[in-house]
Amino acid sequence: MAHLMSTSCSIKISSSYRPFGQPLSEDRTVLPNSFTIKTSKSPFKRLISKGHRAGRSCGVLATAASVSKEVSANPRSGSDRSPNDSSKPQRVMVIGGDGYCGWATALHLSNKGYEVAIVDSLVRRLFDHQLGLDSLTPISSIHNRLRCWKAITGKTIELYIGDICDFEFLSETFNSFEPDAVVHFGEQRSAPYSMIDRSRAVFTQKNNVIGTLNVLFAIKEFREECHLVKLGTMGEYGTPNIDIEEGYITISHNGRTDTLPYPKQASSFYHLSKVHDSNNIAFTCKAWGIRATDLNQGVVYGVKTDETSMHEQLYNRLDYDGVFGTALNRFCVQAAVGHPLTVYGKGGQTRGYLDIRDTVQCVELAIANPAKPGEFRVFNQFTEQFSVNELAALVTKAGQKLGLDVQTISVPNLRVEAEEHYYNAKHTKLIELGLKPHLLSDSLLDSLLNFAIEFKDRIDTKQIMPSVSWKKIGVTPQTVPAN
Repeated sequence: MAHLMSTSCSIKISSSYRPFGQPLSEDRTVLPNSFTIKTSKSPFKRLISKGHRAGRSCGVLATAASVSKEVSANPRSGSDRSPNDSSKPQRVMVIGGDGYCGWATALHLSNKGYEVAIVDSLVRRLFDHQLGLDSLTPISSIHNRLRCWKAITGKTIELYIGDICDFEFLSETFNSFEPDAVVHFGEQRSAPYSMIDRSRAVFTQKNNVIGTLNVLFAIKEFREECHLVKLGTMGEYGTPNIDIEEGYITISHNGRTDTLPYPKQASSFYHLSKVHDSNNIAFTCKAWGIRATDLNQGVVYGVKTDETSMHEQLYNRLDYDGVFGTALNRFCVQAAVGHPLTVYGKGGQTRGYLDIRDTVQCVELAIANPAKPGEFRVFNQFTEQFSVNELAALVTKAGQKLGLDVQTISVPNLRVEAEEHYYNAKHTKLIELGLKPHLLSDSLLDSLLNFAIEFKDRIDTKQIMPSVSWKKIGVTPQTVPAN
C-alpha cells in the first residue's frame, strides 16, 4: 500500500455548527492538520469561507498541496469522458458525501471524470459520539480523505461543510459550485434512530423534509436545469400483498383507469420522512418543471468499491450496531466474533438488497440519463430479494467454509412489521439503462467475512443486540443502552 507523506493544507472554516450538548462559545481551535475552525452561536448555520473562484464566493476546499513521489498521480482506468467529447465535465454536488453511500459515490463519480463537490454537515459522525457507536472500519476525517484522494488520483473534490436546512448556506453553495446534477444522500437514514425518542423522531423529519425542500427551492432559484437524483427507499412501499411496481401503478376502478403513484405504507418516522420527500419532489416537478429521479434503494451491503480500496484513508464506514447496521453487514460481523446471528422474530421479512458497488453504478446511470424537465422518475434500486432467514443461511454456509462456528438465534422483534409476507418488487428500469449487477456470491461473502475478521478487535459486542423499541418510544430523551 502506497505511503502518503504529510501534506500541507490551510483552510479557514467559518462555522456556527454546534454539536448537541456542547456549550456555545466563540472559541477558536487550531487543529494539528492546519485547519482553523471557528464556532459561533447558532447551531447548524453555515460553514463557508470566502474565497475567489471566477468571481464567486468559494466554499471550503480540501486539497493536498504537496504529495509523495511514492504515490501514483495517475487515476485508475475507468470510463472517463471520451477524448472526442469536447463538452465540459458535468458538475455533480453530492449532499451527504461523507456518509456510507455518499462517500463511495463521490469517489466513483470523481474517478469517472465528473467534477464533484461534497456537501455535508458531518452530523453522522456526531451520532456515533452521542450513542457510543463506531464504524467497524477506522475512517479518516473528511479532510484527510480528500487529501488522500487528491494525492492518489490527482483529482480534486470540493468540500462544503454545512447544514442544508440552513438555506443561506445552501444558496451560497449552489451559487459557488453551480451543479449540473445534485445527488441527495444528506438525510438521517436509520429507522431505529428515528424511533429512539420524540426528539430524534422530530429531528429526522425536520432534517430530511426541510433539507429536501431547501434543495428543491435552491434548484428552482439558482439552477433550473439541474437534475435532482434523490435517494429514496424501498421501505416507502411497505410489504403489500400485491407486486410492487416502480413508482406508479395503473388502476381500473368503476369503469375508469388511471396511473397513480404507488401506495405508500411507511413503517417508521424515518420511512415517513422519505414518503414526504417523494410527495414534495413530485409536486415541484409538476408545478415548477424540476427534473428528478427518485432512487428507491433496497438494503445495501458491502464496504469495498474500486475507489475506496485504493488506500486505507479512503476506507468507507461499516456499521454493525443495532441502530445503523444493516442485516447482511451485521450478520458478517456477528459471525466474525462468534456471536449468534440475530434474526428478528420469525425471520421471514423479505427485502430487496444490493451491493454498494451497484449503488454507485445506479447513481452514475441516473446522472448520465437524466429525467426530462417536469418529469418525476422512480427507479427501484436493488438487484436481489432475500428473507432474513435466507441471509442467515448464506452467512452460516460461508462462515463454515472459513472455519467459523456460526449459530443463529431468534430474538424478539422490537419493530412493528410483518414477519411473514408476500414480497415481489419490480426492478427493471436501471437494468434497461445498463446496470450490470454484482449479485451476492460466495466470493463476496468470503470477502466481507474476512474484512470483518481483519477488524474484529474493533467490534464492541455490547452494540450488537437491538435495543430500540417501536412501541416504547416516548417523549423522554433516551440513550441507546449497551446490552
